[in-house]
Amino acid sequence: MPGNSQRRGAIRKNTKGATVGSGGQRRRGLEGKGPTPKAADREYHPAHKRAKVAAKRSGSSAGGRGPSRSSSRSKASSEMVYGRNSVVEALRADVPVSTMYVATRIDTDDRVREALKMATERGLAILETPRGELDRLTDGGVHQGLALQVPPYEYAHPSDLVDPEMPGIPLVVALDGITDPRNLGAIVRSVAAFGGHGVVVPERRSVGMTASAWKTSAGAAARIPVARASNLTRALEEFKKAGFFILGLDMEGDVELPDLALATEPLVIVTGSEGKGLSRLVRETCDQIVSIPMSSAVESLNAGLATGVTLYEIARQRRR
Repeated sequence: MPGNSQRRGAIRKNTKGATVGSGGQRRRGLEGKGPTPKAADREYHPAHKRAKVAAKRSGSSAGGRGPSRSSSRSKASSEMVYGRNSVVEALRADVPVSTMYVATRIDTDDRVREALKMATERGLAILETPRGELDRLTDGGVHQGLALQVPPYEYAHPSDLVDPEMPGIPLVVALDGITDPRNLGAIVRSVAAFGGHGVVVPERRSVGMTASAWKTSAGAAARIPVARASNLTRALEEFKKAGFFILGLDMEGDVELPDLALATEPLVIVTGSEGKGLSRLVRETCDQIVSIPMSSAVESLNAGLATGVTLYEIARQRRR
């Protein structure tokens, strides 16, 4: 009968095989991924960084060197150096480079040939790039068909500069509000020349290790670690706890440089910006404010020169 036939069809339709399910995936998703790792085991947690520093210190006290300085370094963003003269100068100064970009069908001259030769000798990656892409990479800058990608500088941690295995009496320079990369490069060069062990810069409102700073250092940046502090005042307090004396440079100092009695002690020399000098909290953290005697015809020295003169005088007194 038609009615029965329709009923049988309905039954067949309703009793069709089981529908496809989740295969247990939902249940497994609800089971979780196990207990949350400890803070010290999470790579980006502050406790993880503190554990690394503690492990390094314990390794040093036991006679080992502990993890390398690069393991605790933080990175900044990469940088593009462009323009034929700038590219050649950067390669001559051995600025670290990851890639060289060369415009398609570039008009070669002596600078292009020299850049290509140096890049080839250093084994750098050389990419032929359309000019439109070079415009994008350099943010519309005048690249003249050549550009370099400088990888992020690997900053040390300030605690890395408190190392009992460093030769000589500890000597560190900290920069408070220095924004000119050439000043930073000159200071790194002076630190290397006069037996210093490192430089500390704040994370905010301060220059970093750019290609310009690297060039000005004349290669010293490859030997002198630059540490980045999230809070400069707190970093100076930690140096104090480690036995360092903190000396700030300022025109109105408590003592003039030739009369400095602390030259043979572990020191952190703090240089302020040319315009504002030392910030209030940093000044209050200093054990002594030191001035450089000068002719009345000169108001002040720039940060790089003032730091270099101070480091020379400290080195001279330490050689006595």
